[in-house]
Amino acid sequence: MSDAIIPQGLWTGDYYNQGTGKSDIFDTLKEECGVFGVFGHPEAASLSYYGLHALQHRGEESAGICVTNGNEFNYHRGMGLVKEVFDRDLLASLHGSRSIGHVRYSTNGDSSLMNAQPLIFKYRDGDLAVATNGNIVNAPQIRHQLEQSGSIFQTTSDTEVIAHLIARSPKDFVEAARDALAQLVGGFAFMLLTNDKMIIASDPHGLRPLTMGRLGDAYLFSSETCAFEVVGAESIRDILPGEMLVLDAEGVREDRYAQPQRKALCAMEYIYFSRPDSDMNGSNMHAARKRMGQVMAQESFVDADVVTGVPDSSISAAIGYAEQTGIPYELGLIKNKYTGRTFIQPSQELREQGVKMKLSAVRRVVEGKRVVMIDDSIVRGTTSRRIVNLLREAGATEVHVRITSPPFKNPCFYGIDTPSRAELIASSKSIEEIRKEINADSLEFLSAEGLISAVEGDNAKDYKGGLCMACFDNDYPTRTDFAGEEKFGCGC
Repeated sequence: MSDAIIPQGLWTGDYYNQGTGKSDIFDTLKEECGVFGVFGHPEAASLSYYGLHALQHRGEESAGICVTNGNEFNYHRGMGLVKEVFDRDLLASLHGSRSIGHVRYSTNGDSSLMNAQPLIFKYRDGDLAVATNGNIVNAPQIRHQLEQSGSIFQTTSDTEVIAHLIARSPKDFVEAARDALAQLVGGFAFMLLTNDKMIIASDPHGLRPLTMGRLGDAYLFSSETCAFEVVGAESIRDILPGEMLVLDAEGVREDRYAQPQRKALCAMEYIYFSRPDSDMNGSNMHAARKRMGQVMAQESFVDADVVTGVPDSSISAAIGYAEQTGIPYELGLIKNKYTGRTFIQPSQELREQGVKMKLSAVRRVVEGKRVVMIDDSIVRGTTSRRIVNLLREAGATEVHVRITSPPFKNPCFYGIDTPSRAELIASSKSIEEIRKEINADSLEFLSAEGLISAVEGDNAKDYKGGLCMACFDNDYPTRTDFAGEEKFGCGC
């Protein structure tokens, strides 16, 4: 995503990506986290490593894997990318056939090792590991109540709330987990692990993605299906809203802790977050994004010489727009994928030109041309203006911006790091005002109906189409007001 205020400092700790949820060269919206689980495979740790590597785009700040052999936990967590946190010797030391893993961005919790997941606890029934993806809206309220009754929290992550609820329950682990999950409001995908059981659960609206796969006799679970492809597993199905799977020596038991509510998978998974080779709700992300570009062309055609997409998330949509209009698709913008980890801390002068460090316009492609620039969203507008100006500096005679989502007007309560409503440019400015702000010759957004039809393909049935579009239409699927103790962003 391409909207940002360039931060004054990129290095906030001992390593580049400490605090990446808050400090990025683009300061863009961040995904919540990614989770991966294995049940019943002798190489559970290695599978988790490769699975988390495939989910790296969902969190680059910390990574962790917890494995059990049925008697004890073996785990390791660290700050940085998956390949930096784990090496061959570490993986070899993680013995067991059951595991849960996690990659994290911090958006509402300190950027520190104590918040790296899976979180590990000792309680009366033994060991407990917890990994989650998403946000618990009422976590501050529950945390306050628990602290008032004597609980002592070891992290600033909201994920710890469920461990306290389970530990305080007099019931067995499964029933305690069921009761704890029922108290949570928000969008979340949970993985809970003990020495003899694993629990997989999705929130009642299915806001956060979670899917099940199979590799031989082993069951795998992941935030996205792309991770199954990496390890050679077969994708089986999505975890249903309100569903709770219990896995133990007897196999898999399908259960639930809540009745399913209105299906509301986050629309931004289709627009931006998920990898193009992932499938959700029967739709492939690349195909859905191509359809977004095609629908965008039908709704907002403009005569031009070339179409280009802002890498990487808008490439598929740009291809779809080009195919629909017959205007050639070109690589007018090139992303430098290595800036975050290779160049030394830049001078203030270069920092102010941070977009050029990470994105370059191809002069031979755009010079003297009318360019259609496809992007997935506009958040603050600052970086959109810089990218438009990059194209103009490279010689583009016209720059027409087409955004393959409706105007982003509202903050997210379910696991996406969003600015306050006051910082969202579409919440206070008209489309024409935004066009002037970003220095484009024209600007159009995909309609809500167009987005849904693109996501659903030929199966669109009603306006909502199983999506949460609260960031566009302010229609939140859950309660969001908890007497001032609610929170938005990411609770991982």
